[in-house]
Amino acid sequence: MYRSFRVLLQVLWAQLLWGWVLGSELTFELPDNAKQCFYEDIIVGTKCTLEFQVVTGGHYDVDCRLEDPEGNTLYKEMKKQYDSFTFTASKNGTYKFCFSNEFSTFTHKTVYFDFQVGDDPPLFPNENRVTALTQMESACVSIHEALKSVIDYQTHFRLREAQGRSRAEDLNTRVAFWSIGEAIILLVVSISQVVLLRSFFSDRKTTTTRVGS
Repeated sequence: MYRSFRVLLQVLWAQLLWGWVLGSELTFELPDNAKQCFYEDIIVGTKCTLEFQVVTGGHYDVDCRLEDPEGNTLYKEMKKQYDSFTFTASKNGTYKFCFSNEFSTFTHKTVYFDFQVGDDPPLFPNENRVTALTQMESACVSIHEALKSVIDYQTHFRLREAQGRSRAEDLNTRVAFWSIGEAIILLVVSISQVVLLRSFFSDRKTTTTRVGS
């Protein structure tokens, strides 16, 4: 019983570590003609993954650039809607990745990114891996992997939901403006027709001139 409880605590602790130490996840507003940079300290040999997606705004595209501590470009893409890039740090230091909306003159964007640094912490760091996993440990590993998949799917569907809501609101705004424009045009045409018809049937005064003898 005590061993099962300890295994459960290890799973919960590993899940917390997985959410805390593996990098950054953020959704932020990127105004038009603006550039936003983020920084991460990485140790040499660490495997990292940068994933981003434009949630709302314009054509759903943004420029992205990733540089190492010496300013060398590791990744550069222009007007991308979404992408993922994996690399292994070759130097110790602060890595910089930037998102740019400088090509847009009036449309701001909402950008989501997930920057993962390193691998998952071991689920059982104090266990001897020479021996095979027990049934409880195997079940815990399966639960741990399933929870990670659930988190990934939740993030994906939240982004899709936000993007779909933005498209729906934009379409609703366009339909509303189009309806208002049609109503104004219909009102102007109706008034013009009434005025034109009244001009046809209005009484005109006729004047007669008598010529005296």
